[in-house]
Amino acid sequence: MSQIAEHIKPCYPLFMEPEYRDVLSRKATECEEKPTQETLEEKFLWTTSQEYKDLNFQREALTINPAKACQPLGSLLCSLGFKGSLPYIHGSQGCVAYFRTYFNRHFKEPIACVSDSMTEDAAVFGGHKNMHAGLQNANSLYKPEMISVSTTCMAEVIGDDLNAFINNAKKDGMIPNDLPTPFAHTPSFVGSHVTGYDSMMEGTLRYFTLNDMAGKAVGSNGKVNIITGFETYLGNFRVLGRMMREMGVDYTLLSDPSEILDTPADGKYRMYAGGTSIEEVKDAPNAIDTLLLQPFGLTKTKKFVEETWSHPCTRLNPPMGLAWTDEFLMRVSELTGKGIPESLELERGRLVDMMGDSHAWLHGKTFSLYGDPDFVEGMCHFLLELGAEPKHVLSHNANKRWGKRLAKALEENPYGRQAQVFVDKDLWHLRSLLFTDKPDFLIGNSYGKFIQRDTFHKGPKHEVPLIRIGFPIFDRHHLHRSTTLGYEGAMTIVTTLVNAVMEKLDRDTIQYGVTDYNYDLVR
Repeated sequence: MSQIAEHIKPCYPLFMEPEYRDVLSRKATECEEKPTQETLEEKFLWTTSQEYKDLNFQREALTINPAKACQPLGSLLCSLGFKGSLPYIHGSQGCVAYFRTYFNRHFKEPIACVSDSMTEDAAVFGGHKNMHAGLQNANSLYKPEMISVSTTCMAEVIGDDLNAFINNAKKDGMIPNDLPTPFAHTPSFVGSHVTGYDSMMEGTLRYFTLNDMAGKAVGSNGKVNIITGFETYLGNFRVLGRMMREMGVDYTLLSDPSEILDTPADGKYRMYAGGTSIEEVKDAPNAIDTLLLQPFGLTKTKKFVEETWSHPCTRLNPPMGLAWTDEFLMRVSELTGKGIPESLELERGRLVDMMGDSHAWLHGKTFSLYGDPDFVEGMCHFLLELGAEPKHVLSHNANKRWGKRLAKALEENPYGRQAQVFVDKDLWHLRSLLFTDKPDFLIGNSYGKFIQRDTFHKGPKHEVPLIRIGFPIFDRHHLHRSTTLGYEGAMTIVTTLVNAVMEKLDRDTIQYGVTDYNYDLVR
């Protein structure tokens, strides 16, 4: 084989070497019942047709390539954002391995999360013994300040009661009585990762404050609480903090995983780093208000904060783009009496300048996009501000009410009138849309690359390039450190979008002496 120590090749171009091509060819011939290439091409072309699209959209009982993940993934992210918290999943080991691997690949960081490894006997008799042993081992080995417990499908199907199991574990001396153990039921077969985050956030706030409201008074600590929701751009936590500090606003980020998911390589492993402290959570009901930056995805949390803390939970849109960032900062100013400083006004002006510089390239370009409801809504609004045109807007984990509201907002804007909004549809539906009603670009997570490859396979003129904004991003590095919120985040998005347009132009005009017909170093 050509893979020798003096010349190590990665999988590409290694697998293009003759011996590997021969192995793959023999495998296909001798071990696979593979149709002929002509048959494959025929079926492929049919799946790009309007006829197939009509059949595809009649699907009811089958999901193909979901544009969402399951609840415990969201509960894990929420748990990681609290100081000294060890996420604990009551369920099978395989599920937890999936959650950890998913975040490993996105954040490029080790993820601390334990499981009580339920197997077949627990599915029959219940996971009570697993939880007792698991909590005892987790506390003894890892010395957390708190253990945040959530569930997987197996535990939910058999009806395990987390509250009873945890209380019994404390009663039996498996863990100390004073060890905080917030919990949430997060069945994977309903909702999505967004639902799981909301459930864990509500469960955590409930655990620390429901029976400790005596003496609490709204506004008494002079702070503003901010809950981002399921947020995987670590720069967003930092830019929110920066904007609040520049305004002189005292604030609490309820769940801040930006340190534990971005630890330095300095020779020291950090099991726990940063995060919102238990003391800050207990003090949160004393804040002026609690601002939810993903209002669609935080319904349980909103209800608890309104009813138990008596906070107004002032209605906000996700602070993406120009106008919605303005709205966020003005609302904070109104709540706290703090003015918006010149530094943020200058930052806003730079964003407006960037939007003007790039307008000619983005105006009229069409974009299909998919992702979580609040992210998609914020992206649509910013695209409209840029003069770009949303074409297909898909959110697998939204509901019809959200879809109607977004469709109405798009209809009211001249750049959004051609847009179609799709709720509870998956990426295989989106694939049909891109073949039958081609946009200029696709915005979404790494899974969109398979759609891009399919569109290219039909022919270069059918290709829809993917712009990677969203979660997860597996096949690019360091994008998780970027920012999408505030003026800074809007600048990042403008830069990403306009340079994708220019990169496509370069590819389209790369033929020497044929398509490179103008002096295009100046754009």
